[in-house]
Amino acid sequence: MKKVIVIVGPTASGKTKLSIDLAKALHTDIINGDSVQIYKRLDIGSAKITDEEKQGIKHHLLDVIEPSHKYSVYQYQQDVRAMIKDIDLPMIVGGTGLYIKAALYDYQFDPESKHHDNEDIYQKYSTQEIYEMLIKLDPNIKIDEKNRRRVIRALQLAKEGHHRSQKQNKDVLLYEPLIIYLDLDRQVLEQRLIKRLEIQLAQGFINEVKSLLDDDIEINAIGYRAIASYLKEEITLEEAKQLIIKKSKALAKKQKTWFKNQMRPIMFDALSDTLYEDVLQEIKTFLKN
Repeated sequence: MKKVIVIVGPTASGKTKLSIDLAKALHTDIINGDSVQIYKRLDIGSAKITDEEKQGIKHHLLDVIEPSHKYSVYQYQQDVRAMIKDIDLPMIVGGTGLYIKAALYDYQFDPESKHHDNEDIYQKYSTQEIYEMLIKLDPNIKIDEKNRRRVIRALQLAKEGHHRSQKQNKDVLLYEPLIIYLDLDRQVLEQRLIKRLEIQLAQGFINEVKSLLDDDIEINAIGYRAIASYLKEEITLEEAKQLIIKKSKALAKKQKTWFKNQMRPIMFDALSDTLYEDVLQEIKTFLKN
């Protein structure tokens, strides 16, 4: 199987710098593994790498889709697999676990379905009614039928041909990945998140969101949602900032648990003075075997 390098970890863990250093040493390209950074105009709020930071390294699936358009996990899966085929040593960098796993594992999707339904279309249905739609498509599913969000998510996946009751393909790898997770102490992570948010605000994050709202584009992602609420005068700026930090911390915790359970990465201390050397050595050993 073809070997693939995967660098994952929470926001502000240093994935960008490490991946650039590794890509230069390994003479390879980087495939974006962040579902928000795929979109154009979502630059500051997603902490998208700048042209200067790229240092000449080619990035794929970064800044390629208009934010008014939908780009599904199925589309990502197909695009990444094509790139893995073309790139000698593919390196995926990001934190969107579902997207990355769908690309690397034998996830089955309905190619006729281009994106998930918007959750808003289910507002007129009760949770029980949505559950009944789900079991018609996936009668063997085991799920908390009272958890509306999970039921909707399962229905969206079932409509794309991915039945949660059929788990055999989810754990079948199509490639041989080396998955590196950059681990960060919670207190350090919080400090970094606070510092990064202040930098983003100084760079014009509020204007970035305002520009999107002016074009009737609402982004349902951490940061964008909170700033949009501030611009609509639903909350104060301080409340928006607190909400962003709170949501970002919760996401980081969830990501760590998900990656450890789903993809069994090799954990590295993001603050280690020898992080680059240690990861590079791990990759070289992986490539030799």
